Amino acid sequence: PLRALRSRQWQPGLPSVLVTGGVHGYETSGVHGALRFVDTQAERFASRANLLVVACVSPWAYERFQRWNFDAIDPNRSFREGSPAQESAALMRLVAPLHGQFAAHIDLHETTDTDESEYRPAVAARDGKVFEPGSIPDGFYLVDDADNPQPAFQQAIIEAVSRVTHIAPADDKNQIIGSPVVAPGVIHYPMKQWGLCAGISGARYTTTTEVYPDSPRATPEQCIEAQVAAACAAVEFVLADAQL
Repeated sequence: PLRALRSRQWQPGLPSVLVTGGVHGYETSGVHGALRFVDTQAERFASRANLLVVACVSPWAYERFQRWNFDAIDPNRSFREGSPAQESAALMRLVAPLHGQFAAHIDLHETTDTDESEYRPAVAARDGKVFEPGSIPDGFYLVDDADNPQPAFQQAIIEAVSRVTHIAPADDKNQIIGSPVVAPGVIHYPMKQWGLCAGISGARYTTTTEVYPDSPRATPEQCIEAQVAAACAAVEFVLADAQL
């Protein structure tokens, strides 16, 4: 079952923020970052913002340290009508009554070495395609929505996280994981077109975080704190924007 936490006193006049983690179960800092955000930070936003936090979208995968769900489906390519992934469908049902009411949605992820050594070869094998080796960026980065870019929002998060851990540099092609770098630590994906979690809320401000827990320059604790810093920065940006 899908578990969620929401503000006790949900007030229609306040800006609302959706925080999700654990869409990919093996990306554990997203789960623990969302929970720590609730435990240590959420209370200071009480009476100023409505928060809906879904810390572990894919509990089966989290318990088994897997990216895919039981049916070998990637939930983060399955957030669309008639989704074949039960985890994606459950989150969409939860969010649907509030669609368009969120100011921001931040989805907490990791990019790990096993993405390259295990996941991508497995995808190629599953789909009958040739595996083309890539590289894993060393550091934190964000994925903005190509169809609704919000550079100031992304920059606010990058600045907050840079005080906790390092930001991923571009490679020699000025790319991160094959996508052009549009600002330090920021790339674009078409979220709705690709069925990504951050595209489900109808929020103006959306992003997907990516920490790198396998970096020799970061610890698991830093990765969790980076997720907390990112979530806090997202809420603080929305609150500042609401006052303009």
